[in-house]
Amino acid sequence: MKIKIEIEEALEEDEVLIRCRRLTEEISAIQKAVSEAAGATQKFVFYKGSTEYYLMLDEILFFETDEKGISAHTRSDAYQIRYKLYELEDILPGFFMRVSKSTILNTNHIYSINRNLTASSVVAFSGTHKQVYVSRYYYKPLISKLEEKRLHR
Repeated sequence: MKIKIEIEEALEEDEVLIRCRRLTEEISAIQKAVSEAAGATQKFVFYKGSTEYYLMLDEILFFETDEKGISAHTRSDAYQIRYKLYELEDILPGFFMRVSKSTILNTNHIYSINRNLTASSVVAFSGTHKQVYVSRYYYKPLISKLEEKRLHR
């Protein structure tokens, strides 16, 4: 496999092109890694009152629905975002995952999961008191995703 970098100062936006004879697991893994790396540096507009904030997606621990709409939580704060949860699911990079009807979390920031067989499990994040609940329906897919991430490091 060859890897080339071409610098073109006239480009309006950086572009990554993968040329391959066929789509293999290796090529898919490369595409996913590039997408996630680009997504981590992607900025979204968040709101608090009349102020707009431009934060990197990797700063977000989780998104959840509340009485005001959709809140985006960082370690120390919470902001509003003008998307629906299902819209976020479609545009967020692969390290975000839906874990309940009302929550999408950033799997890169999971510190621990307190498993509960009869009810929702609890996810804790490093460096904060914030936590979210994972419904039983999403528990196994979450564990699978974390295991996949661990194996591909």
